[in-house]
Amino acid sequence: MRDDKAIERKLLLKRVYSKTKLLEMGKNLSIPYFNEFHSKWDIDDERAALEIGMHVSDEQLINIFKIYEPRKWEVFRGQHYTFENGKLLLEGSGKIIRAAIAQIKQKYGKKSIPILIHLASSGKSFNLREIERSIPENVDALQILHDLENLKVIITSYKSKQLQEWRILEETSPILQLEIGLANGGIMKTPRTSAEGTRSDPLSEERQLIEQMDLELHKYLSDLIKYRLDETLRFGKTFSISQLADYLRELFGPLLYSDSLLTITQQYGLANVEIVYADGRTGMQTGWNLSLFGEPGTGKSFSTRDIILGKLDAKIPAHGIPGRNRYTGGITPARFIRVGQAYSGRVFNFIVPEFNDWFKYKGMVEPLKLALEHGLIKYETHREVIGPYQFNSFFSVNYNVAGLDRSYEATVQDPNFNAIEDRMLCRLHRLTKQRFIEIAESQMRLALGEIDVEKDGSKIRDHLTLVYAVETQHPLVQKRFPMKSVMLTSKAQEMLTKARRAILEEIPGDTVRFSARLEDHAIRFACAASLLSYFQSSLDYVPVSKEALEYAMRLYVEEASVRSRDEFIPEVVLGKLNN
Repeated sequence: MRDDKAIERKLLLKRVYSKTKLLEMGKNLSIPYFNEFHSKWDIDDERAALEIGMHVSDEQLINIFKIYEPRKWEVFRGQHYTFENGKLLLEGSGKIIRAAIAQIKQKYGKKSIPILIHLASSGKSFNLREIERSIPENVDALQILHDLENLKVIITSYKSKQLQEWRILEETSPILQLEIGLANGGIMKTPRTSAEGTRSDPLSEERQLIEQMDLELHKYLSDLIKYRLDETLRFGKTFSISQLADYLRELFGPLLYSDSLLTITQQYGLANVEIVYADGRTGMQTGWNLSLFGEPGTGKSFSTRDIILGKLDAKIPAHGIPGRNRYTGGITPARFIRVGQAYSGRVFNFIVPEFNDWFKYKGMVEPLKLALEHGLIKYETHREVIGPYQFNSFFSVNYNVAGLDRSYEATVQDPNFNAIEDRMLCRLHRLTKQRFIEIAESQMRLALGEIDVEKDGSKIRDHLTLVYAVETQHPLVQKRFPMKSVMLTSKAQEMLTKARRAILEEIPGDTVRFSARLEDHAIRFACAASLLSYFQSSLDYVPVSKEALEYAMRLYVEEASVRSRDEFIPEVVLGKLNN
């Protein structure tokens, strides 16, 4: 089982070494993970750094830094290690970070607390507008951020002609979290470990985080209504799933765009709008779970975490709903199940960057399966009983698989893992030559500023947030716009039936390797995609659009092919549907 030092070693190694050097040191250390890889393009740097971090001691780490020259310009300030001016120290930066926090508190008093809380809980880069939405109006966020940056130990920034963004060093975040505890009359107490006889309460901390996320959404929506409502409504009059696809295709190319299309469409589905037929209810809603899986280095994390939360280094602004995406990087599945109680009756999206790791803990399949299907979760250990409670949120996950000539092989050893996959809309990533080219070219175009992501991305995020607020009847828009159901038409049923028949005709033999849930996923996707057209009609419902159905049928056919171990070619089935 990994400890916090191993995780910090992973962050350190990834920060200061290239993939080439990670591969070389992994092979020289005879770590089994590296046996099957021959070039840096084959490995996932997150996994490679983790494997080394888990297998080396502090003495070996010192030796690594003697043998392999690190990137001397990088800085690392963790709980256990410090790297600065090209030198590694086997001691943490907690002392200087605490001193910096004390200096900020002394200068700004209670007004500094909301900024520090935002830094400790965000886990992502942010611009001034984003942080101002989640803090009280009387706080001078810009001045505090500048002072924090000048101290050079907690945050760093990126500045372009159009904007400035800040981020907290990933390894520094846990130290800051230790220093920012539960609020008590506006004065923050510092949570201490068992060495002082007390323990922090994860559930209370999570509820505090939810309050911060609610405030973030409220302030973003308030700002939108005050300054950008008319512009957003005009945008919504013509916006559709096809226009979203065109925007993403321009950014990422004809192959990669579909992954981000899934991610953003899932965000629209988070409103969990009721799906109906003309003659009654279906019992379905627009929310669904998403999984991008495949070989390392195929852009899975970028297509989920980065497109939703934004990524400073890649110049990608956040596209997701403000305050409705909970990033879970670094937490264990047991902790997730424990803090999940705080979300009972609420709908959020949980972003899990390394889903494989959650299944290294025994007994996780059943409670996670219940979480995916919104069942009652109960988890018992010899120390405590958690639940039962109802979990109503959704997941957006990434995990690695071993690519084969035909289909894939899951790296999760639990034989019941297919029950988890079956409850998500899944997308397989293969590192083909075309995917590699598109990843490289899109990264270069973004780095050179050839694409204005900020302008178009902000419009899409505003539209998404407004539709979500309307369909969840947020108090700020409740009296302005009606909540609408999504209505399935007979055309949707006809297309689904035609696709099913065409797939079954192409599968040899009588065995079907996927369940009927695949059709459920396709319907939910089509209905979520139709919400993009909310403002295009004065009807009291949102009809499922023809283009949304076409995208949904393609997803259905392609996922059925992957599940069937490539027993049929998707284009053959899609050709039949178009005739």
